[in-house]
Amino acid sequence: DGCINPHQCGHYMMVHTQQWSNFVLTLDFKISPGCNSGIFVRTASLTPRPGKDVGYNGIEVQILDTTTADYYDTGAIYDLSKPTKNAMKPAGQWNHAEVTCNGGIIDVVLNGEKVNHIDLDQFTERNKRPDGTSHKFNIVYKNHPRTGYIGLQDHGSDCWFKNIKLRPLK
Repeated sequence: DGCINPHQCGHYMMVHTQQWSNFVLTLDFKISPGCNSGIFVRTASLTPRPGKDVGYNGIEVQILDTTTADYYDTGAIYDLSKPTKNAMKPAGQWNHAEVTCNGGIIDVVLNGEKVNHIDLDQFTERNKRPDGTSHKFNIVYKNHPRTGYIGLQDHGSDCWFKNIKLRPLK
């Protein structure tokens, strides 16, 4: 495992040593009050683009101490797809997350409830979601690498991860 230098990107990301394509990632996480963290998938490459942090090279499943269900709340595909609901337990309690990446599809299950489903093939324009609303990424996600690093984000607040399991899909 390695850490990306915070001086390069503004926060730490612990990444697995190899890149993965299609997989099911399961883990348990617990956050502190006010915590902002995330699970990054398909981060490629680990070199930040000029003026951007390395997070722009991946896709983030948001973990945030909120009770709402918007583009920046727990279970969101950060700024791309809202969760159907906020299924996270309060700060200090353990949560179970399952993230499946299979081709252009990313699914998120939180505490046994499917909260997100995104088809990257529908993202055909920079800075636009399929419904025409804007997001901050100048990336055409249809063309985003389907292989990359998995990372766990440290954004300055205590967040704990355990029981991390990865099952490649054929």
